[in-house]
Amino acid sequence: MKRILLVFVLAFLTGFYSFSQGLDVPVGNPDANKIGVDTAQQKLKDITISQFEEAGYWYSSIGSDIGMISLRKRIGAPEGKAILDKERLEDEASVNAPPGKYVMGVKVKFYRRALSNFSVFPVRPIPIAGKCKTISLWAVGRNFNHRMKIVIEDYFGIRHELTMGKLNFLGWKKMTVAVPPIISQADYHHTSAMGIKFVGLKVYCDLMESFGTFYIYFDDLSAVTDLFEELKKDADDIPDDW
Repeated sequence: MKRILLVFVLAFLTGFYSFSQGLDVPVGNPDANKIGVDTAQQKLKDITISQFEEAGYWYSSIGSDIGMISLRKRIGAPEGKAILDKERLEDEASVNAPPGKYVMGVKVKFYRRALSNFSVFPVRPIPIAGKCKTISLWAVGRNFNHRMKIVIEDYFGIRHELTMGKLNFLGWKKMTVAVPPIISQADYHHTSAMGIKFVGLKVYCDLMESFGTFYIYFDDLSAVTDLFEELKKDADDIPDDW
């Protein structure tokens, strides 16, 4: 009986020690360096989608009875980009041209108050390789309650709008949205056309603040994507793109 009791006490103390050691890990703060390591086959990579250097590559639209909209490239850049995105920018600088000195500005002149929205699109959708996890964008909001959404196209060509958040802040802010798993990014029958496409941006205007002139600026559109399957493709595989 004493031997059984001793075994029970030792087991209890061992479990309590293991539990107390686990309390040293802050709740809600996972170690990014350990995510995916030895638990899943993935190769996460932070990549640039667009630096908004050429305003001529983009076009905008708004209801003709709502207001006028125009695009223009402006000199400037968010200072926080050099800190938060330093690793990605340095990694890509060795392959691509370094980031330019311009951002894209959008100017909207409202005719009247209305439940309205305006859009900013590239000339053609921009593909994002791999399985996209998050999409980020630097924006200047000017402290309006307008809501910005990002428009993407899934593997089957269906368009979705993902809410990035309100523009109720001053100065530059990096806005990020997660791509939900319900959005199809691949078909297990095929391996050559994986991923989604960035279609554009839509801003839904707050009724009480859709008057006068509104300015917004964009820079450095990027994405965190899983390139594991892209990197592990057979070199002799034939792409289904004909």
